[in-house]
Amino acid sequence: MEVILLEKVGKLGTVGDKVSVKAGYGRNFLVPQGKAITATGKNIAEFEARRAELEAAAADRKTSAEGRAKLLTEKGEFSIVAKAGDEGKLFGSIGVRDIADTITASGVAVSKAEVKLPQGTLREVGEYDVDIQLYVDVTHTVKLVVTAE
Repeated sequence: MEVILLEKVGKLGTVGDKVSVKAGYGRNFLVPQGKAITATGKNIAEFEARRAELEAAAADRKTSAEGRAKLLTEKGEFSIVAKAGDEGKLFGSIGVRDIADTITASGVAVSKAEVKLPQGTLREVGEYDVDIQLYVDVTHTVKLVVTAE
């Protein structure tokens, strides 16, 4: 299936790229999310008329993400207090929602979808480096300190 990308999609392309994707990925994800349109003659002509507008919107989103990354750098480290046992194991765990809520409470809006925890939830007291993906190619690492209550 041939699609034209309306925004930058990681490992696929940037605005205006005509790419070939599997039919299910295009039909069930890219098109409904507004990230792409099918590459028909009519859609190509409509896209070319809107190209400058879409590229400007993508540049604005990237600039906004870079501004939020700068704010995260200024904030420094974030801390979460949780109940823990004597050996430092948490009663429960710290997930992406807890991290996103902590960062948002400090004044920088972060959604839980932007927090990346490749090793899964945090289950022990300590310091962690957490990646925050603010835009497709704007990722910032923050220091998170989990302390016992």
